Amino acid sequence: MAAPRENVNLLFKLYCLTVMTLVAAAYTIALRYTRTSGRELYFSTTAVCITEVIKLLLSVGILAKETGSLGRFKTSLRENVLGSPQELMKLSVPSLVYAVQNNMAFLALSNLDAAVYQVTYQLKIPCTALCTVLMLNRTLSKLQWVSVFMLCGGVTLVQWKPAQATKVVVEQNPLLGFGAIAIAVLCSGFAGVYFEKVLKSSDTSLWVRNIQMYLSGIVVTLVGVYLSDGEKIKEKGFFYGYTYYVWFVIFLASVGGLYTSVVVKYTDNIMKGFSAAAAIVLSTVASVLLFGLQITITFALGTLLVCVSIYLYGLPRQDTTSLQEGEATSKERVSGV
Repeated sequence: MAAPRENVNLLFKLYCLTVMTLVAAAYTIALRYTRTSGRELYFSTTAVCITEVIKLLLSVGILAKETGSLGRFKTSLRENVLGSPQELMKLSVPSLVYAVQNNMAFLALSNLDAAVYQVTYQLKIPCTALCTVLMLNRTLSKLQWVSVFMLCGGVTLVQWKPAQATKVVVEQNPLLGFGAIAIAVLCSGFAGVYFEKVLKSSDTSLWVRNIQMYLSGIVVTLVGVYLSDGEKIKEKGFFYGYTYYVWFVIFLASVGGLYTSVVVKYTDNIMKGFSAAAAIVLSTVASVLLFGLQITITFALGTLLVCVSIYLYGLPRQDTTSLQEGEATSKERVSGV
């Protein structure tokens, strides 16, 4: 009876990864359309905030269905959300860290050449793998490490855009830029793996955890809205520039966020990275058909590296999706690679 159950679990994981990849690709295509069609008049900070609100509402709805009755639903909210400030604080960590990551990424982009930024920011992929080893006590084979760095190189090439000559002289501080990108990379790896650890370290419902995280996420994004676009929003309104296309993009982002949490729960952050890379490739191929984007040699080579890395990572027949306890320390696990 074990084999059929394992097959069902595998099919479920593949389903989650496939849906997440397709939704992420659709989101990228829709977002690109809003930009190329001259419709990008809305404030992106408000869109991020609304996305968090929608994810919260969807999670509440799914939790209500999961509990099966209004009484159990109220009890779950009261015990795990309203009556558990410590758990809320615990799940506020990823939101705060992601906020730091986004700000550091923007600071790095302002102080580094675009090409340097593209290459260095993809170090978040191996950084996530390293955090997985150190924080979750997992072991990656040598072939898996090779596939992780191959994926890093592939994503870099897929997103590569040649530098364009410009007469505008921009004062940059490379040291500040590299420092900011290092913090952004560490934040990306830490936040994702931290959330995964919280999800898998207890039997608390995934949707309860999502509600806890999205509540803090709404607070963080509202602060971002006020600091970034507060004056403009007072003048033009919170929903300025919103069209059906913008709402569609927000909806895709919300659904993608929910599926991302499912993927992290039932697979891991490394697989999430591979899925995100596949989504980048799919969205770019679709953009060739929809927007006339030109395929370059670097994109073709990057796509090849992404596909090969996904294949290589799946070759080792070991489970890297559940917490493992062992005598060996995390340092020994890394040094043994």
